[in-house]
Amino acid sequence: MIEPVLLAAVRVQTFLDDRLLTAASGFFFEREGRLFVVTSRHVLVDKPSNHHPNRVELALHTDAVDLTRFSNVSVPLFRDGKSTWRQARDSGGEIDVATIEIDRAWLPKGANLRAFTPEHLQGPLEEIGIGTPVLVVGFPLGFYDTLHYLPVGRHAGVASAFGVRFQGQGYFLTDARMHRGASGSPVVLNDPGGDPKLPWKLLGIHSARLDMRTRDREADESLGLNCAWYADILKTLTA
Repeated sequence: MIEPVLLAAVRVQTFLDDRLLTAASGFFFEREGRLFVVTSRHVLVDKPSNHHPNRVELALHTDAVDLTRFSNVSVPLFRDGKSTWRQARDSGGEIDVATIEIDRAWLPKGANLRAFTPEHLQGPLEEIGIGTPVLVVGFPLGFYDTLHYLPVGRHAGVASAFGVRFQGQGYFLTDARMHRGASGSPVVLNDPGGDPKLPWKLLGIHSARLDMRTRDREADESLGLNCAWYADILKTLTA
């Protein structure tokens, strides 16, 4: 039986009309019957790099037994001149998370996916201590099982005080070797006693590697730390 969290993550490709721009990661989130895809906001728009796609494609499995069968779903990023995604900001500034609501009529027949829900969000923050092992599930450097269209998982550890906004921002740190293309990956913790259909807690959304601006790029090694935005922002972005 396939591990359910692998069916919750989805490859997100960005396009400008028919021109492929980038490939990143995302995952599904369901609330009160509404389905969303979640990814990093910079995957959908990034002014510093002049990244302005107008649609994304999601690869969805269409057969619960034969995982080699899948279909690409095209999702517009603009409608009537307005963006279709939701993003947010708080006292710390822009939050690098975005959600797009998915019309279920867009889904291919037999679509086989799993979705996190508000019940998968972490409850008592003190349960998550520094060093807690977590998994980041996505498509780093565009790498994945190209036959079965499944993501890969990278082991990570919580590297800052969980529940405390690191340097006033709405994220915590993870310690893991991460790469571009993993932006938008869910940061999860195994929860054997939880939802049997998806026995994982959703702690955060991987955004990017943390690179200290004061670091000497020639003399100093990378810290290997990453930003993961707290997943409770999804309560706002799916309201």
